[in-house]
Formats: sequence, structure tokens, C-alpha cells
Amino acid sequence: MTIVPITSPDLDAVEVSWFSALCSDDYQFLGVPDGALRSSWAHCRDIVLEAEAQGFRNILCPSSYQVGQDTLSFVAGCAPLTSKINMLAAVRCGEMQPIMLARTIATLDHMMEGRLTVNIISSDFPGEKADSAYRYQRSREVVEILKQAWTQDEINYQGEVYQFEGLTTDPARPYQTGGPLLYFGGYSPPALDLCGQHCDVYLMWPETKDMLEGRMKAVNAVAEKYDRTLDYGLRVHMIVRDTEAEAREYAEYIVSKLDDEYGQLIRNRALDSTSLGVSHQARARELADQFGYTEPNLWTGVGRARSGCGAALVGSTDQVLSKLEEYQKMGIRAFILSGYPHIDEARHFGSRVLPQMKTCSLPQAYGRVPESAPDTPLAAGERR
Repeated sequence: MTIVPITSPDLDAVEVSWFSALCSDDYQFLGVPDGALRSSWAHCRDIVLEAEAQGFRNILCPSSYQVGQDTLSFVAGCAPLTSKINMLAAVRCGEMQPIMLARTIATLDHMMEGRLTVNIISSDFPGEKADSAYRYQRSREVVEILKQAWTQDEINYQGEVYQFEGLTTDPARPYQTGGPLLYFGGYSPPALDLCGQHCDVYLMWPETKDMLEGRMKAVNAVAEKYDRTLDYGLRVHMIVRDTEAEAREYAEYIVSKLDDEYGQLIRNRALDSTSLGVSHQARARELADQFGYTEPNLWTGVGRARSGCGAALVGSTDQVLSKLEEYQKMGIRAFILSGYPHIDEARHFGSRVLPQMKTCSLPQAYGRVPESAPDTPLAAGERR
């Protein structure tokens, strides 16, 4: 495997993150709603607190309109409840006026004392069906305006979607120098161009290793045009047990009550259900073997009941660790993990695999947190 160039140093350390189910995505049995696991403030907060206790370095807080919690409000609520874990807030570009978004993110960054990261999203809004090129142009302009607000004294911007002139940025400067790290995922040429020019971490959904390598090479080629290199991340589900047989048995258990028609309904309600990335996840399911595995230990059964990330690493502690190490050698620097139920699986991974991994905080690796900042994230390799 070719190792793709990365931005941050010390590839032997990686950012290992978890996922909080803000969008009504927590189950004991996939596709079977469970009142105890519903997307409430209390339950999603408890996922964050458990992830911090287990030693995860970051946690993705996703965005949806039909169900769940508001992302930025949720992050604000968690700020005083946490002290070590970073929070990766999903921001749907265009949802909020860009100047106000810059102020909101800067405020959150101060509340988090530099523990904020941002996932840039370009999905449609409710009732909207916008052209892909327009959505990515809108996202590009939002990101460029955010960067002006976070680094300059005045915002002057003339774009196709937004025009601003002579707007002062005080007090929109964030806690982190240059603003929070920007994580981004997308497959189309406009998506790769936006990420290559402006973002820091390119996120991928699980596919075979050769497909992942191809995606990394494609976005790296774009970044090189802008004289930049990126970090790379993988969003994937987890089922890890003491033995492979136990893990595979649990995989079958969580889909044992799934009605495929209802699973299709779950997938279709997502605003990104027709995206290129989602189509690739569906293709992976079609190419999998009779048990749903598209390569050793990569199981596509999760995608039967959710849009977006649709596969899990399934195996023993050693198998899952080896798989993550293979990804790391390819140049993947960040992992965003999840499992069902989210709190239980965080404990399985946190007790079995995480203690054997050298972890870091990407914002710190980039030097985004001021040296004088109190209670900064831990140094690379330092365990909580």
C-alpha cells in the first residue's frame, strides 16, 4: 500500500474518536426503535461522558433535521460537563448566515477552551433539492468567510452566493489560533476541490483498502495543486469481542429483527440518501459475500439500516487492532468509531483495543491551541 502524504507529524499516534447518536441512531437491534436509546439530551450526553471516560480523543456530533438533537446547542451543553475530550460538531453549510455562524463557532471554541473541531457538511436542507455544484459552491463560500472571520480584522467577500463588505470580525476570533480544524467528507470533484484547498482532515466511509487508497490519492492530488497536504480519517462502526466467533455472532444478533423495508425507509429519510458517497456504500453491500463481508473483518450489514457509514469492523481484539494498524500504515490519521448500543460498544472498544493504541489530539498536533491555554488536550501518546 502506498502511504499518502499527511499534514500532521508522528503517524504512529492517531486520533481515535467516538460518535454520539444525536440523529436517533442508537439501537439494541438495528431498525427496532428503543425508547431507552432514543435521541434525548440525557442519552446523547451520557454517550459523550462515557467516551471521555474511556479515553477517546474526540466525538462526532452529527446533524439532522428530521430527528434528534440540535448539534451546536448540544455541544454548548456538553462544554462545561467535559474537560478532556474534543467535540466534532457537524455544520450544514448555509443553514446559518455565515457571519453568525463564525461568531457561534468562535463562542463554542471559547466555551470548549480549544477542544472544538468542525465537520463541514454540504447536504440539502429540508424541502430543498439543490444541484451538487451549487451546494459545494455554497459550502466553499461559507468556509472562506469563516476563515476571514477567524483570521482578519474585516470581512470583505464577493461570491456567487454571499457578498459582504467592510464587516468587522470582533469578537468572532476563536480560542484556537486560525480556528478549529475542519473535517470534510465528499466524493464528487467539487467536494474534493473544496477539501483539498480549505479543509484539514478528509473523512471517508468504509470500503475495501484499495478503494480507500484510491480516494486518498485522488484528494491528495487536488491538495497538491494548492500546495497543501491533508490528514485522512475513517468513519467506521465497531464490533469487537474476545474472539472472532463472538463478534460475528453479535453482528448477526443486532440485525436479527431488522425488517429490510423499514431499513430502506431509514436510509431514505436521510438528506444525503442520494449522494455519491451513499451510493458507494450501497455498492459495497452488493459486492459482499453471503454473510455481508466485503473483505476480511469488514461487514456491510450495518448499512441495511442506516444511511451514510454502512460497514463495521467485526472481529477479535487482535483482528480489529491489526485492521486499524493497516489503515494507519496507509496514512489514515483519524478514526471516528461507533457501535450498537453506543455506550456498550464504547466500553468494549475502550477496554480491549484503545489501551493498545498510541493516541493524540489532531488540533494539538496542528498547533491550534494556544500555548498559554489552560487544560489543553493531552500530548501525543499520553494516556488519560
